Amino acid sequence: MARFIDVHDGFVGVTKDQLAAAHDADAAIEDEEGVHIEHAWLDPQSGKVFCLSTGPSKEALMRIHERAGHPTDQVYEVSIEV
Repeated sequence: MARFIDVHDGFVGVTKDQLAAAHDADAAIEDEEGVHIEHAWLDPQSGKVFCLSTGPSKEALMRIHERAGHPTDQVYEVSIEV
């Protein structure tokens, strides 16, 4: 499985509970694409959310986020780590 980090914009002022609800929306359907969103981090001042995921492809992850209501095209495969 490949690992990905994706970035979402537009989450200014979102609370931890609201982030959890968005994450739960992804989790409810992620198996349908073979994706697992491991963690999500939020900077409520900039409105950016960062997600760490595994899955078969960038496109599969993008479909899950789209269907869950928070699409992004900022998905990066992170294949090298130290």
